[in-house]
Amino acid sequence: MSFVYGSVCGFEWEMREKGVGLIFIISAPSGTGKTTVVKRLMEQVSGLRFSVSYTTRLPRPGEKDGEDYDFVSHSVFKRMVEGKEFLEWAEVLGNCYGTPRPDLKKLESEGIDLILDIDTQGAKKALKEIDQPILIYLLPPSLKVLRERLMNRSADSLEMIKFRLSNARRDVDEAHWYHYVIINDRIEDAVEKLKSIIIAARCRRVKDRVLEENKKQWEEKDG
Repeated sequence: MSFVYGSVCGFEWEMREKGVGLIFIISAPSGTGKTTVVKRLMEQVSGLRFSVSYTTRLPRPGEKDGEDYDFVSHSVFKRMVEGKEFLEWAEVLGNCYGTPRPDLKKLESEGIDLILDIDTQGAKKALKEIDQPILIYLLPPSLKVLRERLMNRSADSLEMIKFRLSNARRDVDEAHWYHYVIINDRIEDAVEKLKSIIIAARCRRVKDRVLEENKKQWEEKDG
């Protein structure tokens, strides 16, 4: 995939299959469809990597170790916490979840942008550790639709569904401080909006480089 970001006086600057070391934090109530949206996004935009979180809970049917989560024991997780290996971590219903600390310089050198899947409380912690991440909140069309999605996927007990809906109400109140809010009514529309955000953020990050390269082109033409 190749995006042409600018064409001035015959000058073209392209980003081919590369990110620029950006961090995108995507939060959403459970059942919003975030996993599906992010997978579609990564199929269509090059230079993106999904940050796989660590958890102490057991894998659910169909989940793959190292792809959906890195499943570890409580003792391993505790050692990682003590070693400050997590950007943020939390305990939920007796299970621990942690986001590994990213190497920002390495990401930039590799031409990668990183997607972090964390909740609003984790996002607050990440803001203290990462310089200028892009915060995106994904919303379901309504609480009724969210309830239906949670019921239809048959992955949780009724007690857990009530817990997730309660958390969703709380999280929506936190969404106002995110940079972007996207309603996932149609997956295709949500993906297109995410693509636009990523392209715009990449343009903003490299604007100084584009201006310098463009300036050199002008100076060469002027002799």
